Amino acid sequence: MAVETKLGAYICTGCDIGKSVDIEALEKLCTDELKIPVCKTHEKLCATDALKMIQDDIKSEELNRVIIAGCSPRVKTKEFTFDNGAMADRCVLREHVAWILEPNDEDTQMAAEDYLRMSAARMRATELPEANIEEIDKTVLVVGGGMSGMRTALSTANLSYDVVIVEKEDNLGGWARKFTKVFPKQAPYKDLADSGVDELISQVEAHDKITIYKSSTIKKIEGEPGKFEVELEGASDGVKFKIGSIVLASGWKPYDPEKLGHLGYGKSNVVTNVQVEEMTSNGGIKRPSDGQVPKSVAFIQCAGSRDQDHLPYCSAVCCRVSLKQATYIKEAYPDTLVYILYKDIRSPGQYEEFYKNVQENEGVCLTKGEVVRVDSTAGDGVEIELEDTLFGENVIVQADMLVLASGMVPTTKVEDLTEGETETAEALSDDNPADSEDKEDANTGASAEAGARILNLTYRKGTDLPTLKYGFPDSHYICFPYETLRTGIYAAGAVRAPMDLASADNDAYGAGLKAIQALELTAKGQAVHPRAGDETFPDFFLQRCTQCKRCTEECPFGTLDEDEKGTPEPHPNRCRRCGICMGACPERIVSFKDYSVHIIGEMIKSLEVPDEEDEKPRALAFMCENDAIPSLDIAAAHRLKISPFVRIIPLRCLGSMNIVWIADALSVGIDGAILIGCKHGDDYQCHFVKGSELANTRMENVREKLKQLVLEEERVQITELALSEWKKVPEVLNNFMDDVDAAGPNPYKGF
Repeated sequence: MAVETKLGAYICTGCDIGKSVDIEALEKLCTDELKIPVCKTHEKLCATDALKMIQDDIKSEELNRVIIAGCSPRVKTKEFTFDNGAMADRCVLREHVAWILEPNDEDTQMAAEDYLRMSAARMRATELPEANIEEIDKTVLVVGGGMSGMRTALSTANLSYDVVIVEKEDNLGGWARKFTKVFPKQAPYKDLADSGVDELISQVEAHDKITIYKSSTIKKIEGEPGKFEVELEGASDGVKFKIGSIVLASGWKPYDPEKLGHLGYGKSNVVTNVQVEEMTSNGGIKRPSDGQVPKSVAFIQCAGSRDQDHLPYCSAVCCRVSLKQATYIKEAYPDTLVYILYKDIRSPGQYEEFYKNVQENEGVCLTKGEVVRVDSTAGDGVEIELEDTLFGENVIVQADMLVLASGMVPTTKVEDLTEGETETAEALSDDNPADSEDKEDANTGASAEAGARILNLTYRKGTDLPTLKYGFPDSHYICFPYETLRTGIYAAGAVRAPMDLASADNDAYGAGLKAIQALELTAKGQAVHPRAGDETFPDFFLQRCTQCKRCTEECPFGTLDEDEKGTPEPHPNRCRRCGICMGACPERIVSFKDYSVHIIGEMIKSLEVPDEEDEKPRALAFMCENDAIPSLDIAAAHRLKISPFVRIIPLRCLGSMNIVWIADALSVGIDGAILIGCKHGDDYQCHFVKGSELANTRMENVREKLKQLVLEEERVQITELALSEWKKVPEVLNNFMDDVDAAGPNPYKGF
């Protein structure tokens, strides 16, 4: 049942607002035109006495919605959050008016009045969100019992959360158990150290809040954060349990050396760094051909890494591994010569000291160059020729044994699919989920990384975590590691990015805390990053659904599954509240209580549009709240000026932009609209991953519509801005207004 709207408006006169606009005129607008019964001003709305005034009015006047006309919602968040059921809308008169428009100008006053109109329209069209609070399971599932998996489990259990570890091997420890020593951990960074894995295993196995399933894999995971249901197979076949969030710590595997034939793999006495580690643990480093101690050993760095034909990325640890293994050799066989042949030596941070210490050993020669050939020599030796060397000419190195410092590949990356497996993966793509031969799994789709079967999620959009660049499931969010494209599921350790054991150990703390955060926010009915704390959920009016599948296909987070007819099946706890489904739906059946097609439409219709003869054009700027709005705030703080004819409408994500708003704007006489969102792509990413990219795709439909209406394409534009490009905001908006002016007034103005 709808609750009667009781609205109050509070206008701040500080921070140059009172010096820029006619406050009395704004009060009159609120009381007369907008019919807001309670309207007050204060020189500093965030002051204690002003906040008490608002709180008292909320109680005495039974207000359930208040307009805070002052500063940006990105500041003073706590001050203007009211705990007695009143929703606040931040009408931005400081950053959108006082700081970026000419003071006491007619157009500046009109802008301030329009923002109040939009705020009132939004509040009257908005329903009060109700948190979906429910009992959830607060157990954390850790997939993988290596260093990062164990550290995640232990740190989480030490905070009194139950943890389940699922490890496919018969022992915990992962790669750390296979390494004789690890890089030095303290000054002078000369002596190799123990990994500490045995002690960590003991602590994990002894902890009363950690349950461990060894020699087991996951058969299936159903559900959503707080309500996941897991079924195991292997040694724990048939075991089922419930968990709340997941950390994927399944680690890495070596790059397939069979693909390194050009570097000599397959020739006698050519091995990988992983094989050297095994030798060290099993009798010492010997030549495979005759079991003899080599008199000379050469290492080729970046064997497969930093190579567009193999692994385009740096595998992070290979240089230090070779330095470590050179130390093994010199400690065991002081007379053996070691050659390290590198493109670049990467030994970050304090490990630079380790590099220098190895470099000072007279029996270790490091030389730079690109390998052009590797040949066998008499006596089962190896000859390597380098070009682009520091000597300005080719260098030839001969050795009894060659070690390829091969790279790291995440376990989510499946490199060697058979032709049949590839065809199956394609048949199970997101667009064809019902083509599966296994009808029981027909609605799950294929994993984003074809062939991966670690989590075995029953999601319509795939069995495992979507992998982005190079097959890693890390989100690539700016400053947000651990996040993935599946809500409540986080990545830690070398499965997330190439890293050493120490980094993987530290990585675990962050992922564990994110898993806990997901549990606690989900229990309160709130969203996780990047709209952490949002209590709204998308509502689907399924009676009008046409099963077009756009919402299920375009949601980056796998929130929606489908029934046998293709009707969306929402899983609210998977939702990030971006609204991309709302922007995707041609029937406009998706809405949030405080963010919907209707609400934004009412805001647009509330604007006062001058007649054509007034020569005061009007344009809308739909701006993403994650980068574009903050960029505008920074530009405003620097008092950069923009056109007074633009009206800003913040969006949760540019992907939530429904093209009906363009039609609404044109129909009320708005002369143009610009969409400004996050940059997208490999180097910089939309906070909701695909939102900005999807908005660009949808613009093609807008352009077609403009042609049908015989309107200039310049009237509707889209652009991207990184947060660091705040200086461009005025330029973008002012150039757009120049294009609108050139196009002339909207011919539908006044109809």
